[in-house]
Amino acid sequence: MSETQYTATIHPSTASIPASVWNGLAPATDGAVDNPFLDHAFFLALEESGCATGQTGWQAQHILLTDGTNTPVGLLPLFLKSHSMGEYVFDHGWANALERAGGHYYPKLQGSVPFTPATAPKLLVPSHSLEAQAALLSTAQQLAGRHDASSIHLTFVPELEAELAGSLDWLRRVDTQFHWHNRNYGSFEEFLETLSSRKRKTIRRERRDALADGLEVRWLSGSDIREHHWDAFYAFYEDTGARKWGRPYLNRTFFSLLSQYMADRVVLMLAYDGDTPIAGAINFRGKDALYGRNWGATRDVPFLHFEVCYYQAIDYAIAHKLAVVEAGAQGEHKLARGYEPVLTHSIHWIAHPGLRNAVADYLEDERPAIVQQQELLEGFTPFRKGERQER
Repeated sequence: MSETQYTATIHPSTASIPASVWNGLAPATDGAVDNPFLDHAFFLALEESGCATGQTGWQAQHILLTDGTNTPVGLLPLFLKSHSMGEYVFDHGWANALERAGGHYYPKLQGSVPFTPATAPKLLVPSHSLEAQAALLSTAQQLAGRHDASSIHLTFVPELEAELAGSLDWLRRVDTQFHWHNRNYGSFEEFLETLSSRKRKTIRRERRDALADGLEVRWLSGSDIREHHWDAFYAFYEDTGARKWGRPYLNRTFFSLLSQYMADRVVLMLAYDGDTPIAGAINFRGKDALYGRNWGATRDVPFLHFEVCYYQAIDYAIAHKLAVVEAGAQGEHKLARGYEPVLTHSIHWIAHPGLRNAVADYLEDERPAIVQQQELLEGFTPFRKGERQER
């Protein structure tokens, strides 16, 4: 029997939770939320721009937990969803299986940062109380019953949250991303010295060819980012989004709101031909990490994608002494550029016993295959022989 009595309130919008309460529950240092994607401002920009609302299939159902003194002690950002788009952990096969069996997969509950495949806590409990975290998961299960939701999915969670959920009979899933790790490098060249000779030469050539025609990459952050910069970047993003998903997930208003709410967390990298931007990538700066997100270009230049998205991000991390660059989902091509494979975690609760058992069996087979793939990928990193042991 729990000794603490909690009260859970379901909030149908981010705006209904004061920023001071939300950010007070997220991990923070010196008053700044460590992970920019957990900041109230990021969720609010998604909501106010219309990108993540009930109309787009992302109806907020955020769980705010208070104790007996009515003090906020926990938060689970949660959405009631009518589709599986914008999540980067694919469950389409599970949905199809349940629909074929005569059941319904949607609505479902999704605990994630919309359109953002970056690991961040989802059970926001500053005291790290396992009891309070378990209460958030239990409340989500009750909420699923209220909405007749088929399942709950918390994606890109830290491993400790996955372990806790696993102990409570949730299903665990792993996948692979590619991150660059800063070993206190003083320069990009110092990083290159840790790679094999052939890989060093390849990267130097790619960087040289990407900017061979006099192109220049500029870093913009804070008040240096103006609306005309967003206009240019959105044209790049829109082109990429149209080719990948049919339509972009984010609209132009969202980027203006980023400048209004959290410009100091945004790092916009634009490639210029003279005074004309031709490509760009958006990054977000956290306490110890740079998170690469969206990219696009209006001109096809060999290796410019690698330069703007990967090499410039490494340059920035070294210059600002950031420990990690997370370059987003997928992309085994990142291996050759010094990005290493890491496991990501997600947790899943499924109401239908038959589907739950089938998914459990599937994940039981999938997990060792992912771990084996991880070990295989580690053998393809470009570091010099023996360098991995030194690191």
